[in-house]
Amino acid sequence: MFDSLSERLGGTLQKLRGQGRITEDNVKETLREVRMALLEADVALAVVREFIERVKERAMGQDVLRSLTPGQALVKVVNDELVAVMGEANESLNLNAQPPAVILMAGLQGAGKTTSVAKLARWLKEREKKSVMVASADVYRPAAIEQLQTLATEVDAKFFPSQPDQNPVEIAKAAVEQAKLQFVDVVIIDTAGRLHIDDDMMTEIKQIHAAIDPVETLFTVDSMTGQDAAVTAKAFNDALPLTGVILTKTDGDARGGAALSIRQITGKPIKFMGVGEKTDALEPFHPDRVVSRILGMGDVLSLVEDVQRKVDKGAAEKLASKLKKGKGFDLEDFRDQLRQMGKMGGMSSMLEKMPGMANIPAAAKQQVNDGELNKLEAIINSMTKKERTRPDIIKGSRKKRIAAGSGTQIQDVNRLLKQFAQMQKMMKKMSQKGGLAKMMRGLGGKLPMGGGLPF
Repeated sequence: MFDSLSERLGGTLQKLRGQGRITEDNVKETLREVRMALLEADVALAVVREFIERVKERAMGQDVLRSLTPGQALVKVVNDELVAVMGEANESLNLNAQPPAVILMAGLQGAGKTTSVAKLARWLKEREKKSVMVASADVYRPAAIEQLQTLATEVDAKFFPSQPDQNPVEIAKAAVEQAKLQFVDVVIIDTAGRLHIDDDMMTEIKQIHAAIDPVETLFTVDSMTGQDAAVTAKAFNDALPLTGVILTKTDGDARGGAALSIRQITGKPIKFMGVGEKTDALEPFHPDRVVSRILGMGDVLSLVEDVQRKVDKGAAEKLASKLKKGKGFDLEDFRDQLRQMGKMGGMSSMLEKMPGMANIPAAAKQQVNDGELNKLEAIINSMTKKERTRPDIIKGSRKKRIAAGSGTQIQDVNRLLKQFAQMQKMMKKMSQKGGLAKMMRGLGGKLPMGGGLPF
């Protein structure tokens, strides 16, 4: 997300960082570039105008002009104002209610609402340790109820059954009553989406809202619709007392106009963003962290949280102990590392959270291919245990058999063995005293292209 905006803003602000003197002229030039970058990102015009005015007012103030590093000071102003546009800080769900806390989901058809119900149920179970029930009041879309039932099973949430011939309001009321009887902490009600906003849809969801009185009414919106997402959210907010927004499909949105427009236009916070198709691909929306990514400063906090939550600590300790004892890093260890990387959203997800990624050439970024992780694992899986522990024995005929077994080419097997050899060298250095520090100094902060990473 935000790739094009990050590229434009990053380049513009980079010129400023080293400036020893800021004048009205280069402030105007910078803001013209920032304005164009935001408009190209499909940010609503009214939001862009207000943002530029606020930055201009602060940029021409004494704090920037008299600063010892005025270029850096202006970059900080842009940073602060972008954070302000998106809502300052993450606003968590309000679950302080007599159980069950009821969450009502609204949105247009195709925005990923039903999938977001499952993602949210999983997030509540794993992060908040809540028991969750889900129910579908979408009696119009074929297979909507079955879809939610399948997803509920996948995320281990309780499912309240409903039928297409039932009244949506009665379904919602009955689900809440059932959740009370089963002492469930949170119940999430999925509602019908439409291809566009219509009166019947609004009337029905108002009736459901009145019947169950939810503590959270979340609007699910597709980020790829740009500023139209903010307009749709406003229409819903005028009809319903929304408490927040879930921004979906952000992994496919290179512009980011929706994220920068919604809060300003609706006054409602973005609480979560969907970052992939899987049910674990839901992240709390932190405006400060998102802005940090946009301006090329990375998102180390989110990266650390990912590592703490998703990395198998037992496996990591086992590998560290193995290396410490002088036992070599083999292909089974390499496969484990690939799997851990996959759990964290893949290489591209990790890299976009690393500081300095804005300075990496576009051609280098394009080499990062998460699909390659699966291919590499398939090649390793096609090897015998002996081959995985002793890669040096993999020669001509063995390579041919491994390639055939994994549905790849011999060149792919050769590439994997080369990457593994480089990774093996890195692991050997890390196992030596002070090895990690020496290795990082050697990299000089550069992205280790081909340094054992599955590009």
